[in-house]
Amino acid sequence: MIHKAFLLGAGLGTRLRPLTDLLPKPLVPLFHKPLIEWGMEACAAAGIREFAINTHHLPEQWMMADRGWRIVDGAESETTGANGAPAMGGRWKGMPVSLFHEPELLETGGGIRNITSWIGDDPVLVHNGDIFSSMDLPRLLAAHEASGHVVTLALRSEGVAKHIALEGDRVVDIRELLGRAPGTHVFSGVYVFSPELLERIPPGEKVSVIPAFLELAKEGRLGAVTLDEGVWFDLGDLPSYLAAHRELRLADPIHPEACIAADAQVSGSVVGPGAVVEAGAVVRDSVLWPGVRVGGSVADAVVTPGGVVTGTD
Repeated sequence: MIHKAFLLGAGLGTRLRPLTDLLPKPLVPLFHKPLIEWGMEACAAAGIREFAINTHHLPEQWMMADRGWRIVDGAESETTGANGAPAMGGRWKGMPVSLFHEPELLETGGGIRNITSWIGDDPVLVHNGDIFSSMDLPRLLAAHEASGHVVTLALRSEGVAKHIALEGDRVVDIRELLGRAPGTHVFSGVYVFSPELLERIPPGEKVSVIPAFLELAKEGRLGAVTLDEGVWFDLGDLPSYLAAHRELRLADPIHPEACIAADAQVSGSVVGPGAVVEAGAVVRDSVLWPGVRVGGSVADAVVTPGGVVTGTD
C-alpha cells in the first residue's frame, strides 16, 4: 500500500508572474482554495496519508495564519533535509505534512534526494504542485505495485509536449535523448517511485530527475500508464490559469463569504471569500482573490491584493 506523497512546491513560477510575486505558485487560489490543496485531496482520496512538500520561493506563505491559503497547521520540527535545512512539521486534515525548505533550488532530482530520510523504505507518489488533475490515481498506484518497475509515470496521450516514447507499459525514450524513438505521450507531472530511485540520484547536488529516468529506460525499468480519463490542467501561465476557472466547475464560483452589491454586474467570474464588488462595478471573465475590492470595471483579469492583472499582461 502506497501511503506517502511528495508534492513539488519549490518552483519560482516565473511564467505566472506577477501572481507569483505574492504567493508560491502552488498556493495560488483555484476556486477558493490553494491549487496544491486540490492535489492533496486527490492524493488523499487515493489512499495517501502522509505528505512532504518542498519549498523555496516565499516559504513563509505556507504557514501564514492570517491568510486564506494557509495549508499546514503546525510548528517547527526537528526533522532536517539532506541539505541540513530544517523541515517544518504540521498537519493537514489530520494527516502529517513535512515542509522541506530548499535555500537553493535543488531541481526535481535533488529535491527527492533531499528528503531521503522521510522516504525511508517506502514507495512515494510524486505530484507536481502547479497542476490540477482528476486522473485516476488509484490506477497509477496499482500499476506501479503490479509492475516491478522502479518508476511508473502517469501519461496523457494528447497534448502539446509529447516527449515520452512508450512501448507497451515501458518508457523507451524521453525527448529522443536515447535516440530510440520519437515521443508519443505527454508526461503529466505525476509519477510513483520506489526507493531504489534514490541510488541513481547523486547526493548533495542540484540535478534533474531525468538522467535517472533515462538510466532506467535503458534497462527497461521505467514504466508508465496512460490516464486519459478525467481532466488535466497545467496552470503554468496566466492564460491557462484563467482558462481553468472558465472551464472547470469545482465549486460555486461566488464564495458565500463574498460581498456583491445589488446593482453590481458579475458574469463568468470567480469571486473569492471576503472579496467585495462595490455598487456599479462590472466584473467579467475574471478571478477575484480573497479579500480584494473592486469598484470599477474589470474583464479577463485576475484581481489580487497587489492589483489587477489582465490576461494580456
